[in-house]
Amino acid sequence: MTDGAHFLDITGEVCPMTFVKTKLYIERLSPGEVLEVRLRGGEPLENVPRSVRDHGHEVLSLAPEDGERDATEATHRLVIRKS
Repeated sequence: MTDGAHFLDITGEVCPMTFVKTKLYIERLSPGEVLEVRLRGGEPLENVPRSVRDHGHEVLSLAPEDGERDATEATHRLVIRKS
């Protein structure tokens, strides 16, 4: 995790709650602050990064944890900067 970043684990959530919880957390941040989100593959992996961008925030990185190769179902780390 990036120093000074905020952290949210949504691996136990299903869509649409994955983005709802991410959006609510982002709203508490100041512009320029960073949020690291831990999410599962599948629908959350497809929807959350897209929705974050659609709301004007910057996706700094998105990668599977621990170098997992099956990216479709792996747990991922999404790093977001609030605009």
